[in-house]
Amino acid sequence: MTITWGVLGTGWVAGVFTEDLLLAGHRVAAVGSRDPGTAAAFAARYGIGRAYGSYAELAADDRLDIVYVATPHSSHHPLARQCLEAGRAVLVEKPFTTNPADARDLVALARGRGLFLMEAMWTRFNPVIVKLRSLVSEGRIGEIKAVYADFSVAHDFDPAHRLWAPGLGGGALLDLGVYALSFASMLLGRPDSAEAMIAPAPTGVDANTGILLGYGSGAVALLHCGLLAESPQAATVVGTTGWIEVGTPFFRPTRLVLHRHRAAAETYSADIRGHGYVHQAEEVARCLRAGLIESPMMPLDDSLSVLDTAHAVAQRSTTARRSILERTPSTSGTP
Repeated sequence: MTITWGVLGTGWVAGVFTEDLLLAGHRVAAVGSRDPGTAAAFAARYGIGRAYGSYAELAADDRLDIVYVATPHSSHHPLARQCLEAGRAVLVEKPFTTNPADARDLVALARGRGLFLMEAMWTRFNPVIVKLRSLVSEGRIGEIKAVYADFSVAHDFDPAHRLWAPGLGGGALLDLGVYALSFASMLLGRPDSAEAMIAPAPTGVDANTGILLGYGSGAVALLHCGLLAESPQAATVVGTTGWIEVGTPFFRPTRLVLHRHRAAAETYSADIRGHGYVHQAEEVARCLRAGLIESPMMPLDDSLSVLDTAHAVAQRSTTARRSILERTPSTSGTP
């Protein structure tokens, strides 16, 4: 069974995922955009047969097995909902939505109609991350006591750019922090407490964010995301009998190193196919062929948990944000 995809959106991530779909032998049959010319150009670039000048037309195409929603964060909820209402299975680019309420709305709709729905957290399907989960479940480092992850990049400040624009779901937390939050959730589950310090940009979105999560087991997660400086983009998982270093960048690693007390380090490596999205596409195909409406590797409850945590982080940081804003000039410029 060849999986037939529709791609909703024509931006950078839509392009690289389409390339990986074709590399994996999937069929990309349609693309949708708000601009007919943009849709036609994208279709011509990738040899796609049908180009729609509206998202509604793509959602209504019942020849598609699944639609990939690759638009900016703020439109994930309405466009994914439109596709689900039309009876389409949906893969939604991360973050799943910009708030927990919208995420729960999509989950309820998909489950109620028996439709496949998944957040495109491609890191979960990376073979090195799959190996990491296996090592942890086998008890190779004992009980997890700490998770460290950071994802920060240097972006020039532009209030019109989606990363800096509140109306487009901007900020480090939703764009980069979800990787670190999902990584911690994958290993430790839903946290029992969440604290944060946030340095805001002049537009009000978070520009540099530190997160501390606590768990009933006594474990902690220390996470960082930001838009002001390049970080190592590293991750480490610490257990009672050893620790695992995940190769950088941790969201697309090709190796990890297992350290155990009084034992030689062990290195595991894996080749990454294409841009790294092939493994995600293969999991979607496996689920569709098996008639599953959720992926056990990226369950919807995990996506809900991550957004709940992100919301808690934002709420806990209100006082810190207000204090920083009082010291931040209101004029635009590099934060």
